[in-house]
Amino acid sequence: MSSKLIRFDWAMKKLLRHNRDADRANFGILEGLLSELLRFDVTIVDVLESESNKQDEYDKYNRVDILVKSQYGELMLIEVQNESESDYFQRMLYGVSKLVTEYIKEGEPYGTIKKIYSINIVYFGLGQGKDYVYEYKGEFVGMHKNDILKPTNFQKKNYAVDKIADIFPKYYILKINNFNDIAKDTLDEWIYFLKNSEVKDSFKAKGLEKAKEKLRYENLTEEDKKMYNRFQENRRIENSVSYTAKQEGKIEIAKNAIKKMLDNELIADLTGLTVEQIEELRAEPKE
Repeated sequence: MSSKLIRFDWAMKKLLRHNRDADRANFGILEGLLSELLRFDVTIVDVLESESNKQDEYDKYNRVDILVKSQYGELMLIEVQNESESDYFQRMLYGVSKLVTEYIKEGEPYGTIKKIYSINIVYFGLGQGKDYVYEYKGEFVGMHKNDILKPTNFQKKNYAVDKIADIFPKYYILKINNFNDIAKDTLDEWIYFLKNSEVKDSFKAKGLEKAKEKLRYENLTEEDKKMYNRFQENRRIENSVSYTAKQEGKIEIAKNAIKKMLDNELIADLTGLTVEQIEELRAEPKE
């Protein structure tokens, strides 16, 4: 048995960020995801606003993010992105850079800058890679000695770090569509939920029990149900538009390839269309 729930990105946008009392009641859901991914227990003490995570009222479903502060004062930016963006890596860098400048006051020493975690949940093919969880580990490596630069004892003591990488932002990318739906550990259970909006009764990951309790569709208010239904309809429309555009693009490429006398098998490899579809295009009246 399993529970079908509302989508995590909509829950982030509508249930976890606007009402502070609701935020605190539902912190356990986000804490669960962060704890499983970062591999240490995270306690959220506040949901923050910033220039980089303000929501656009016309952004129906394409992206949503939320910025929280942990018990250690660290900033954690969780972003969900549905549609493909070729410059998404640069946007990750921009978002973190904005946070660095926003959360240090003028005249404060640089040592007060807190660690930033950028968690990116993407539902498109970002970069080239077959895994579904990627972690960026920033280290300074010697070009000649191949050694890793380490902090001094003074730096370790004063800035509470073991490695220089502990000071710099940490990036995570969860490529949800690469997941094969087989949950082998508790992080996989979260990935399964993010992909399917479903929590199996056997799942034990931190936060999922609370998600199963709080994110049931039937628990929404009537107003929230209407908003969620509109959100889902907008997703279907956007997916349909995107699919249609891709198909039209493939057809245009196939027509050009036919004019250049390429064979069906090669055109199929280039476009993803079937040989039968290509034959139909060949049979169309010439313009």
